[in-house]
Amino acid sequence: MDDANTSLLLKRPITLKVIVTTEWKQEAQQTLQAQIAQIDDQMQQLEMQGQRAIAEIQRQSISPPGPQVTEQIDNIQIQVNQKKSEFLERKNQFLQQMQQVQLVELDQEIAQGQMEGFFRIEKGENLIKKLNVEIVVRNGVVEEIRGDI
Repeated sequence: MDDANTSLLLKRPITLKVIVTTEWKQEAQQTLQAQIAQIDDQMQQLEMQGQRAIAEIQRQSISPPGPQVTEQIDNIQIQVNQKKSEFLERKNQFLQQMQQVQLVELDQEIAQGQMEGFFRIEKGENLIKKLNVEIVVRNGVVEEIRGDI
């Protein structure tokens, strides 16, 4: 009998879980600190770009500035403030994540993300069981594969 008629090759999500260790906590905090520093740099660059744009508009306009120039300057300031708000929101999310990392207990399992993998299913097998697969990792080393492989 032809194998193609009795089975299918499908793709499934695989949950990646990590066992919290001191090393994992340190790595997570370093990653989050680097992301926070990057946001701080981006905010600083944004502020400088906004100031340069405003200074250029003021340099090119007559004194005292007319309503069009004032409107241009206001628009630039509004755009800068909106972008800064977005940056601050992301920074706050990272700070909250850092706090969560500090509070999580050692040897606790937490979901780290998802991957995809292929599996073969045949007539008569339980699809739900085949879809529920997890990989548990400690310091990068697979400790356990859970579910119907």
